[in-house]
Amino acid sequence: MKFWQIYKEATKQQKIRWMKKWGLIVSGCFALSFVGLLLLAKLMGPPALLVPQTTIMYAADGSKMGEINNGGQNRYWIPLEKIDKNVIDATISIEDKSFYKHNGFDMKRIGGALLADIKAGAKVQGASTITQQYARNLFLTHEKSWRRKFQEAFYTLRLEMSYSKDEILEGYLNTIYYGHGSYGIQSASRYYFGKDAEELSLSEATMLAGIPKGPSYYSPILHEENAKKRQSIILNAMAEDGTIKKTTVQKAASAPLTYVREEEEEIATVAPYFQDAVMRALKKELNVNTNSIQFGGLRIYTTLDPKMQEAAEHTVENRIIDNSSIQTALVAMDPRSGDVKALIGGRDFEQSSFNRALQAKRAPGSTFKPFLYYTALEHGYTASTPIKSEPTTFAMGDGVGDYKPKNFKNRYANDFITMAQALALSDNIYAVKTNLYLGPKKLVKTAKKFGIKSELASIPSLALGSKAVGVLELTNAYGVFANGGKKVEPVFITKITDSKGKVLYEHKYESKQVIDENKAFVMTDLLAGTFDEKLNDYTSVTGSSINHYLTRPMAGKSGSTPNDSWMVGYSPQLVTGVWVGYDNNEELHDVNDTGYSKRIWAYFMESALKNKEILSFEQPEGVTAVTINPQNGKLATESCPVTRISYYEKGTEPVEYCDEHGASSEIKAKLEQKKEEKGFFKRIFSW
Repeated sequence: MKFWQIYKEATKQQKIRWMKKWGLIVSGCFALSFVGLLLLAKLMGPPALLVPQTTIMYAADGSKMGEINNGGQNRYWIPLEKIDKNVIDATISIEDKSFYKHNGFDMKRIGGALLADIKAGAKVQGASTITQQYARNLFLTHEKSWRRKFQEAFYTLRLEMSYSKDEILEGYLNTIYYGHGSYGIQSASRYYFGKDAEELSLSEATMLAGIPKGPSYYSPILHEENAKKRQSIILNAMAEDGTIKKTTVQKAASAPLTYVREEEEEIATVAPYFQDAVMRALKKELNVNTNSIQFGGLRIYTTLDPKMQEAAEHTVENRIIDNSSIQTALVAMDPRSGDVKALIGGRDFEQSSFNRALQAKRAPGSTFKPFLYYTALEHGYTASTPIKSEPTTFAMGDGVGDYKPKNFKNRYANDFITMAQALALSDNIYAVKTNLYLGPKKLVKTAKKFGIKSELASIPSLALGSKAVGVLELTNAYGVFANGGKKVEPVFITKITDSKGKVLYEHKYESKQVIDENKAFVMTDLLAGTFDEKLNDYTSVTGSSINHYLTRPMAGKSGSTPNDSWMVGYSPQLVTGVWVGYDNNEELHDVNDTGYSKRIWAYFMESALKNKEILSFEQPEGVTAVTINPQNGKLATESCPVTRISYYEKGTEPVEYCDEHGASSEIKAKLEQKKEEKGFFKRIFSW
């Protein structure tokens, strides 16, 4: 009150001096505040550009196989050079003509907007620059308050001080909302026109540039008339700025546009169970957190072969009758690298997302026998080692009841059979006798070498696959045979980058020699015998029902329990495991149920490798080929009605000739001479 009284009584000159004085004080305060604000902005450095972005998965051929986004918000980040120049020019012309001239704030435009608002008595004109809008999109809400305005100004300062104009413009175009769940120009280009942002025409570019002003009001899909008027304004603004010729305005404005609404088209999900496996690998093996996956704009490059995946899905769909509730799982890998090429975890992902290829564990039956017979090779067995196949009861002792395994349909040779025959016929008696002779602990140890991580037990029935394993681990274990004794780990992800291409992770391929190369090849020959009818004359080999489908070198083994049916096998470049059974562990119903796995495996292998080079298994130097009589494993003579080339480690091949079909005295003489010569050289050159 006293101040105003003094002011009223003061002379005019005194009032002027006071006004100047206080004006200087206020101006100084504003100047100091502004300088302080600049210093604070500089000290705080660049604001973190935490922009939610859509994560994309790619197949091995570079095709897009899936996306992970935030609640339907499609966001992709592309560099400025990948954005059509018309989009850039149109955006600057309509949003911020002086973008490259100002420092974040267009003072002339702000003054004009204030004047227009005062005249209208309301807020009728905006003055936000591209940098201000970018700051608001990144860090703030769209509420209208002085607090929000101050925060926007502060973030604008920090952006302008820390990033170049091109970086700011790139960020703006990648984050602005274009309606219909599309954030950023790439997402908008894909949604409205089904093309990349660098492929847009002038007409398409100017149509999109008008949408951010009001994403619903200017949507060409919802309000085409409004959108066309906005497009015309933008084209004329570009002509005034000199970025296009005036003669092109009308042509671009009248050009017909086709809207594809890509996101709303029903797009088939590619390999959903494989994508589930990728997600599991991201979280469990690579320790990528969920937020990074959902919002980080990652580019995930996978091992999936789309053609093989399609072949797998087509085979399963066409080999199992529609009204059956039976389930299946399939894993196909390159045994040389570990790359998983195809994966099926069930018959319908929408009905059941339970991934049986990764999560289920079932008894593998006779598909476990190759690990037993490899163990046997390590302890002196060969493909020709004979054991009698007949109904046998094993007295276990130590309070354990007698064990009486049976052969399928109670078929026995009631005679001696070779190990090659035992594997081809899946003879259970031979397997259990071998397991007990070697000691069950040795089989457990061998299985672990091959990468079987499931819990096993040192029991006689382990030879018959009585303990549950997973489809992926069993398939990968067979890959050791195909890969010359080297073990690799299954690979789903080869590389991960951020949205700008910076490599965040790259898989390093490694292999480890875990079993002997020579014995691995011998086992491959034994497993190829499951498709060879020459190996037996009293019952069919286990692969006889599918061997006529196979057109290239293959090796494999089927297996079954009352509840499960398996087939696992390989060529030199592909190993595949198939399981078929019921989720509730009910028994298989009929021959169809038990035959599915083998038919699916055979059809898939042939289809997947159809246009691939036919490769043979590479024979190591330590292995020799011998012509034998497959019925007894002895060296064949001219009198043998059936012969087969079999493989042995050098020094373990049979030396006894078959004499069951009247071997000539000449052959017998040669054999005796060979024995004598061998003995002579051993005596002379014993050193």
